[in-house]
Order: sequence, then structure tokens, then C-alpha cells
Amino acid sequence: MRRAAVLSIFALLLATTLGVVGAGAEVRYPNDSTLRLNQLQVMGTHNSYHKRGDPAFNALIETVVPGVTAEWDYEQAPLPTQFADQGVRQIELDVWADPDGTIFSDRKSHEAAGLPADPGIAELKEPGFKVLHIHEVDLESTCWTFVTCLTEVKTWSDANPGHAPFTILVEAKDDVVPDLLGLGYASVIPIGPAELDGIDAEIRSVFAPEDIITPDEVRGSRSTLEEAVLTDGWPTLAESRGRVLFALDNGGGVQNDYLAGHPSLQGRVMFSSGSEPGNPETAFIKYNNPIGDFAKIQSAVAAGYIVRTRSDADPKQTNPNLFADRDQALASGAQFVSTDYPVPDPKREAEHPERTEPFVVQMPGGTPARCNPISGPPACTASDIENPAWLGPVPEPEPTTTTTATVTPTTPPPTTPATGVVVFVAASPATPVAARPQFTG
Repeated sequence: MRRAAVLSIFALLLATTLGVVGAGAEVRYPNDSTLRLNQLQVMGTHNSYHKRGDPAFNALIETVVPGVTAEWDYEQAPLPTQFADQGVRQIELDVWADPDGTIFSDRKSHEAAGLPADPGIAELKEPGFKVLHIHEVDLESTCWTFVTCLTEVKTWSDANPGHAPFTILVEAKDDVVPDLLGLGYASVIPIGPAELDGIDAEIRSVFAPEDIITPDEVRGSRSTLEEAVLTDGWPTLAESRGRVLFALDNGGGVQNDYLAGHPSLQGRVMFSSGSEPGNPETAFIKYNNPIGDFAKIQSAVAAGYIVRTRSDADPKQTNPNLFADRDQALASGAQFVSTDYPVPDPKREAEHPERTEPFVVQMPGGTPARCNPISGPPACTASDIENPAWLGPVPEPEPTTTTTATVTPTTPPPTTPATGVVVFVAASPATPVAARPQFTG
């Protein structure tokens, strides 16, 4: 268990069971021992590493496949900025095997656009998994290697151990891109059992065992993972706060390879997201169509599963469906609502002067997380899940004389951030989202 969780439990027991505390002791989250991981809702980002490509290169690709680059026309901030300023608590990383560091360090297609074939990025020449969207076509990233991205997560988490647990979706990719320009692209490595073992190994190289919420931990003594989440439930926030959960964002053959020899994900780092209810490994489900899958999402959340959905799936998507998808995603109760727009995109807004409000996805009343509108208990408030004033470590209690006064937790207001930073404030108890919730930021 993380040190922050231990101290939180200690403070709670000291205050509520013994009725005494020393001066300086804090009871930050008194409901952590009862609220569970599946009773929150947080915002995530899709392809969280993604940056827009070079305009000259995109123009070249457009001459071959007109309109295709519009599908990649979005950009995310660096991961620590997403965590600190945008309230993101779920990210998605696309990983490509590159055991020799030779596949992504030479960009033949860029050279055809008059750009350097060698981008001069040392990390691309190192062995290990790389993080990018599409080989030779959509390449730019805020963190080039899987280990670098994960290290950014861990560094921020260690400095802010009071955060609601992070979830990291990992999509293992080996898509073969047509050689559109006849340049002879380097061959990608197919994803198989060895590569999936390698992903687990790289995760373990960054995070200590106590930092990761694993399928084994959740399964406990039950025979299957599904039985555990439907019978015993997910870990409490006291057991989860400041930690990280991983999920494999692949189904089909890749998921089958990940499960092979690991029934119900025994010994694995990541949960699987491609299974439907009724399978032994099913605990985390991906339903990415918030309108078409709305009833399925609500049913799964009510049953005890954790669900990820997307509030927007295509940068070319326009009104009115864009806003409807967002609102349904939030109302569905999916614990993770993934977006390309945690803040408004000036480029996208300029293309849609008809909008009366900018398109942005944030948790209504979140701090930045909120109580789940389907599975959260009625008395839950957003500041029970995460209070931005309490992201740092719990101070050590100061030794002093004891008092018999009952301690009532308070919620101090967050400090005012620099211009442009979203302020998350405490919220009232969660209720189902109406058709058009109000958003901030």
C-alpha cells in the first residue's frame, strides 16, 4: 500500500476511533475506507501523447490521400500538464515494439517532404517500445518511449500522492502502413506473446509493485476476476489513492495472446478491455459509443464493472452530434470518459464559428474527479474523490498534547493558479447529468 494511503487510514482511525489527534494531523478523506474505485468518474484523453504533424509533411500526405490528415488534427499537452492543469486522470498510450531502436529513427516520408529524415531524437534510437500514432504517417509525440511516458506519470504521482488513481490504457500496435510514396518503409514488429511480456516488463521497470493495482490484487481469493468485482467489489480509495491501473486496449488475437497461460489475468500487469460480461477476465470493459452503447454502459457500471467510453471520436465530427455524444458519455456513468479536448482547441473552434459555446470535456462539478452518477453513493461529494488542495503528501502529525475534541474534516479552497490553469472546486453530491450540463474551463 502506498505511504499516502497508510497515513490516510491512520489519521482516520486516530480521529474517528480513538477520538483524539495531535496538532497538525489531518483527516483528508474520511470516506476513503468505504468509497471504491468504480464509484468515481474522471476525464481521460485519447492518444494522450499526440501532437499535430508538420504542415509541410501533412501537405505531402494530402496529395496522396486527400482528407486523411484531418483525422489526426488534434494535439495534447505534455502529460504532467494534463494532470496538473486539465484534471486528466486517465491516459492512453500507443506502443510499438522497437527492440533495436532502428524502426522509427529514420523518417523516409519526411525526407520526401523536404524535412530531415533523421529528426535528431536520441530516444528513437534506443531499444524499447516507442509511443506514436501511425508509423511513418502520424509520428509526433510529447514522450517518445513508453518508459519516458511512464516515468512522467510516476514523477508527477510521487509528487502528488493524493490524486485519484490513474488509469493508463495501452494499445499495442503493429499496423502495416501502405508505402504511399514508394520510399521503402522500415518493417514494424508484429505484436505477439514476447512483445506483450515486454510491455509488462517495461511497466514493472518504472513502477514498484505497490504502485500498481493489478488483476491479482483485485481478484484476491476468488477463482475469477469477474467474480471478484461482481461479488467483493473493487479496491477502496484508501487502497487505491496515488496508484496506477493499466488496461490493455486491444481485443481479438492480441488479447488472446495476453491471456494465454494467464487465466483470469493471473500474473499480468494489465486488465483486458476487449471482453464482454460473462468471461472470467472481464472487469474493465471498453464501450466507445456513448449513444449506441448507453444502456450497456449503465448496466455494466451498475453491475460493478469499470467502463471506458469516448466523448468524441473524430476531429471532423461537427454539431449537433458532437455535444450529444459528450453529454451522453458523462451521463452514462462510464468511469473513464476519454476526449481529444480537455481544453478548447483554438484551431478547431476557429473552424466552427456557428458554435455558441466552445467544445470541451470536463467533469461537471469535478475537483477534477466526481462521484459516479450511476454507482456513487448518495452522500458522496466530488471532494471525497479528490481535493486539489490535498494532492501533496500528508504531513506527519506533530507530537503534542491530545484533546478529546471530535475532528471534523474541512475542505480548504484551492489556491489560485496561474492564468490559463483550470481551477477545480468542491462539488455537491453527484446526480445524473442532464441533457446539457454546464462546463467550465
